Amino acid sequence: MTDFLRSILSNYLPDWLIVLIAYVVAITIILLVLPAIFMIQVWFERRIVARMQDRLGPNRVGPAGLLQSVADGVKMFTKEDIVPRAADRWVHLLAPIITAGPVLLMYAVLPWARGVVPVDIGVAILFVLSVSSVSAVGLLMAGWASNNKFALLGAMRAVAQMVSYEIPAVFALLAAVLVTGTMSLAAQPELQGGLPFLSHTGDPARFAGLPDLGLGWFTFTPVGLLGFLLFFIAALAEGERTPFDIPEADSEIVAGYLTEYSGMKFALFYLGQFLLNYALAMIAATVFLGGWQGPGVAQLAALSPLAAGALSAVYFQAKVWFLFFVMVWLRGAFPRLRVDQLMGFAWKFLIPLALVNILSAALWVVITRWGAAQGVPFLEGLGPWARQLAALGVTAAINIAAFLWVVRLNRAQVGEADLAPAAAPASPS
Repeated sequence: MTDFLRSILSNYLPDWLIVLIAYVVAITIILLVLPAIFMIQVWFERRIVARMQDRLGPNRVGPAGLLQSVADGVKMFTKEDIVPRAADRWVHLLAPIITAGPVLLMYAVLPWARGVVPVDIGVAILFVLSVSSVSAVGLLMAGWASNNKFALLGAMRAVAQMVSYEIPAVFALLAAVLVTGTMSLAAQPELQGGLPFLSHTGDPARFAGLPDLGLGWFTFTPVGLLGFLLFFIAALAEGERTPFDIPEADSEIVAGYLTEYSGMKFALFYLGQFLLNYALAMIAATVFLGGWQGPGVAQLAALSPLAAGALSAVYFQAKVWFLFFVMVWLRGAFPRLRVDQLMGFAWKFLIPLALVNILSAALWVVITRWGAAQGVPFLEGLGPWARQLAALGVTAAINIAAFLWVVRLNRAQVGEADLAPAAAPASPS
């Protein structure tokens, strides 16, 4: 953020004032823009799901129901805060704060456009993964403090689900870190310029003579494509999106850990969940879909950094909202999984594929960058084009073979379970 503002205001304002403005803008984005995004998300999801189910959705408050989220916010502020008599009042109060607070911290390191990132740290991916895991503590606190069996069961489901699906999400991001050589989220889009399949090698200068169309997205490689699918599926589970909304299953456990919450405490849980979904979509777009990269950004940057920043913001928001639309679309199209299906899918399907994808990422680095100094002199004679094609072919073959193998193993296990004899009924006595 500071560098972006310096490129625009350095001729007009002193440096200390530019730094101060950068911090004010960053805080404004986090504290004012995020609640507005949350209200738009709620309206967007209700309208899209209503259209998919042949309903109207909110359409009375404001044009096209745009002010419905404002009306819901007013209602939440005026609703009575009810705490069960046998609940632990302090833990019951702190649970929504501990759940939503870490989500807001994630936005401190997420890039919004070209040169626009509140805080650029070299370990941003590690920071995001560490902070997001704290929310699980708040969910368990909510279920335990409510002194309600449904709430406790929902909290246990939520923690088990988040812990299980954090593993493939971390492994998917680890593959991207191996290829790019950096954990900085601000640097990830910088390495995804150029043309598809060619730029994401950790050394963009290899294809410096080619036009920069901003389309060298990581997802255009076999490693990036599998990593994106793994991360996005894990993100659905982390954000408790359908078909992974088991912790709040209203048809089974009333509302899970939210059962004993009302008013603004419930709204804070809701805020944290929607903003977590938005943050996960931002991470997926940044690491795998080129972030703010797109046609014309590089060319426009040479003429006007401000115009390039505006265009990059449009590209980035289009990608993020498309991913959120997919989340909404899946909610209207798929039923909820069973608990055993959810856990088995993570441990028996996603994690093996994520481990294989890390192997593919390592081979990608070996083929595209290693040489005689690393013990593979036979790669020295290959040019950048040949290395790129070899890396694409090898990693694609490994990932496809791994996918087919994992699917075959899971089908065999399901078949064995179906053929197993049913347990004998218990004796009436």
